[in-house]
Amino acid sequence: MTADHSHSFARPRPLVSVWPTGQVDSRAQLAERCYVPETAHDADRMPPAMAAHAIATYTRRGDTVLDPDCGAGTVLTEALRSGRHAIGLTGQRRWWPVARANVTAAKHDGAALDGMVLDTSPASAVALLAGLAGHIALVLTALRPSTGPASGRAAPEEPAARLRQALTECRPMLRPGGHVIVTVRPHWHRDQLLDLTGRALSAGREAGLVPVERCVALLAALRGDQLIVRASLAQRRGAARLERAIGHPIMLTAHHDVLVFRAPHEETSAAAVRTPQLAEMSRRHAADEQEHDELMREVA
Repeated sequence: MTADHSHSFARPRPLVSVWPTGQVDSRAQLAERCYVPETAHDADRMPPAMAAHAIATYTRRGDTVLDPDCGAGTVLTEALRSGRHAIGLTGQRRWWPVARANVTAAKHDGAALDGMVLDTSPASAVALLAGLAGHIALVLTALRPSTGPASGRAAPEEPAARLRQALTECRPMLRPGGHVIVTVRPHWHRDQLLDLTGRALSAGREAGLVPVERCVALLAALRGDQLIVRASLAQRRGAARLERAIGHPIMLTAHHDVLVFRAPHEETSAAAVRTPQLAEMSRRHAADEQEHDELMREVA
């Protein structure tokens, strides 16, 4: 017997500027939704409830959702469990097998539509996804600061540059009326809180997209008129160290910023809506993965 997760998060919702997505702790969400354990190691993942809210609000059943930097695959998994097709891209070899395992688990759990994970960047995937031009209903991704050798995080300019390139490559895939959503969690760099949201907003504009909404997705729980902020012992210790370093109190993270974009009206009006062979693409991709696995077993 498989668990029915199809209605846990993905209910139709009116458009609101504050998303109540923190009622359940992020790690508890992973456990409830049967994610593989390695998912928790993806510190930059989009929480499942946040992904599910965006998908339920901005798409319909049968639509296609694309995450151009999918990490452990929470966006893909929630799309599949909400009755949407899902495509994920990742250039990080660490996350490709994790995302693939989560997609497989969702399929085994009853998700009926197609999902695939490509271990490639958006620029390299353009030719592979050419048949989806003008068909993607939602590009949904989290801004991911990459790891740097010295400080542990890249300079603040690098994530925005990567995001701009990814959104530029994804824009032609949007269908008329489609949306692009970028979530941004607070990040510190050398004892300073970065304005990554402002950089992400600029990246979207430079990619030719039009910002239409700015929202807040809660990590804290709503209890009446109060917010209950959750933080692990490690997070509280990290905050205490940072307070000592900068000499004044800091607030624990209670939300992610959410930026919603659309393609320019004249571009979406002129886009040709195609009927892609997503199922066939997914079958070919699955065959390629099986061949790869068999080859690796032979080598081993």
